[in-house]
Amino acid sequence: MITILGPKGAGQIDVATFRRDAPYSDGRHPDSVSFTSAEEDALRRDFTINGLFFDPVEIRVIDYVGGQEDLRQGIVRAIGDPRQRITEDKLRMLRAVRFAARFDFALDEPALAAIQEQAHDLVIVSAERIAAELRQILIHPSRARGVQMLQAARLLEVVLPEVTALAPDEPWSLESAADTPWRRTLHILHQLKQPTFAVALAALLREMTVSGVFGGQSSAMMEDSLPPKTPDPLTPDLPRRVYDRWKLKNDELDGVVKLLELEPLIRRASRAAWPQLQRILVAPRCEELIAYCQAVAEVLDGSTSEIDFCRQKLSLPAAELNPPPLITGDDLKQLGIPTGPAYRELLDAVRDAQLEQRIATRDEALTLAKRLAPK
Repeated sequence: MITILGPKGAGQIDVATFRRDAPYSDGRHPDSVSFTSAEEDALRRDFTINGLFFDPVEIRVIDYVGGQEDLRQGIVRAIGDPRQRITEDKLRMLRAVRFAARFDFALDEPALAAIQEQAHDLVIVSAERIAAELRQILIHPSRARGVQMLQAARLLEVVLPEVTALAPDEPWSLESAADTPWRRTLHILHQLKQPTFAVALAALLREMTVSGVFGGQSSAMMEDSLPPKTPDPLTPDLPRRVYDRWKLKNDELDGVVKLLELEPLIRRASRAAWPQLQRILVAPRCEELIAYCQAVAEVLDGSTSEIDFCRQKLSLPAAELNPPPLITGDDLKQLGIPTGPAYRELLDAVRDAQLEQRIATRDEALTLAKRLAPK
């Protein structure tokens, strides 16, 4: 393939010759390629809706595989023998699900059967390519249907075997009650609005982490109790496992863990200590956290009052929401306080007092620091 660069602002065009593929020994790439005709090139492609050519001179679509009819009927169908198409390139299994979910198409029964038969061969494909397909599925508005189709195709148990604990064979639709962990998962995924990948992945993993099976808090704890002043960190066993398996980015792992860890506090925000909540609301990725918790709240109890409370706080003037600290570590040095771990504790205590409006000036902050300093 070569890329032709157009004039400035015109973009670029990828140009490839028509080719014939040799066998795929590695289940991903042809052993060799050779030149051939347009029709034979179309016949070696994956799905009929991807096997269409456009003639820009005659302004017409050239269809050797019945792709136009499948587009009209809304079907993702393999070209030729679906088992052979999947054998040639295992990534096509994920692509089939992504196309069907994105366009709200049906997956052709023979194609689905071929995917189910070879689902466990997906491990041949690199983690990076698998993650790239899953990213596209999870950030698209059709993400809930995409995950449901991954499960039906037996691909979800390969990329996320822990999901079997949720009994994902249960039927689901937008009208179904969110009365089981699996249905809650799909409802929350559907409820998300333009999520980042970290938000969508947190929603997918949520019910598995709150079940207590993978180190998270129990559902009862998350629903019925106020978190302590400092929430216990979520044991990141499952997010870390997925991170390693899918070769994700560090910031994606950090984002997922924080979303799962801080959800209980945000959903009890009005009862939390303001200094604790304030630090979360002014931290990076706060909007991700609020969007994620809103979707969870809408599904679990239908009330977003706590989320609204957070948004009201976020709308405060900057001087009230996040006023500059009254003192720094340099001020503690000038007071003659020895450096060490106590600095962080002192600065946090003074900051808490400032946010709670118990002090308002630098002199008051210094006085409090001297009083609290270790003797």
